[in-house]
Amino acid sequence: MAPPATPPAPASPPAASAFAPLTWGDLLKRPRPVADATLSYGAAPEQKVDVWLPDRRGPHPVVVMVHGGCWQTDIADRTLMDWVAADLRASGVAVWNIDYRGVDRPGGGYPGTFRDAAAATDLLRGEAKRLNLDASKVVAIGHSAGGHLALWLAARPRVPAGSVLRTRDPLPVAHVVSLGGLPDLEATAASPDNGCGTDVIARLVGGNYADTSIPRLLPLGVAQDLVNGREDRIIPFRMATDYVARATTAGDRATLHTVANTGHVELVTPGTAAWKEAKRLTLAALGVPDHARDTAR
Repeated sequence: MAPPATPPAPASPPAASAFAPLTWGDLLKRPRPVADATLSYGAAPEQKVDVWLPDRRGPHPVVVMVHGGCWQTDIADRTLMDWVAADLRASGVAVWNIDYRGVDRPGGGYPGTFRDAAAATDLLRGEAKRLNLDASKVVAIGHSAGGHLALWLAARPRVPAGSVLRTRDPLPVAHVVSLGGLPDLEATAASPDNGCGTDVIARLVGGNYADTSIPRLLPLGVAQDLVNGREDRIIPFRMATDYVARATTAGDRATLHTVANTGHVELVTPGTAAWKEAKRLTLAALGVPDHARDTAR
C-alpha cells in the first residue's frame, strides 16, 4: 500500500514559545514497521484491517486502533498508525488497526464511514479465536478524527433505535483513549479554528448528529481518557475540556491528560511524552505489564 498523503501540518506555535512541534515528515521518515496480517471486511480498497500480533503466548490483549485525517482518505489511512501499533505489539498487546472509507471516497460519509468502522471492529469477534486474541476486554484508541470514531465505537449501544447505524450486539468496547480527538461534531462544525475545517462535518454526517456526535450519545458507560496538548494547532484544546465536562456531568468517568510540549503529531509518535502517557493508560486499562519495558531492564 502506498503511504498516506501528508496530513495537515501543525502551524508554528506562538513566538514566545520555544517548543517546536513535530511534523508529519518527522514521523514518516522513520523506518516503517510491518503488520503481521491484513484482513478484508468489504470489497473497497479502504475496507481493510491490519493485525499486529505480539511474539508471545496468547491469548493476546487487544486494542482497536482508529486513524485520523479529518475523516478523509486522501489525508491519512491506517498506515499512519504503524509506528504506535508496532510499539504496542512490542509491549505485548495485539493491535486491530482498522481502515474505513473517508468522505472523499465512494460510499463514505453518512452512513458508510460509520458502518465501515463498525464492521471492521465487529470482524474482531469472528477472528479472535483463530488469531489467539482476547476480545473480552477491548480498548479503542483513536487519533484526531479517529478519536471521535473510537468514542463512537464505544457508544454504539446508545445509538437510537431506528437509526441506520443501529446494529445488534456490537463488539463491546471497555475503555477509550482519545488522542487529540474531536468528540463533538456540532462544536467542530461551529469552530473554524479547528484544523479539519467546518465543511467536512456536513460531508460526514449531513446534519445527522443524533447518532454520530458523541455528546448526543452520553453517557457511554465506559471509561474515557483524553490525551491532548495545549500546543496542538490542529485540535483546539477546548474540544477536550468542553467534552470532558459534558461527559462527567452525564455520569461518565472521563479524564483529560494534558501533556506539555505536545502538538498533534507527538500524540502518535513513539518516544514522545504524549505517546508514553497514552500507552501507559492503554496498558493499565488492559491490566497488562509493559513487556517491552521489562525486556529492556
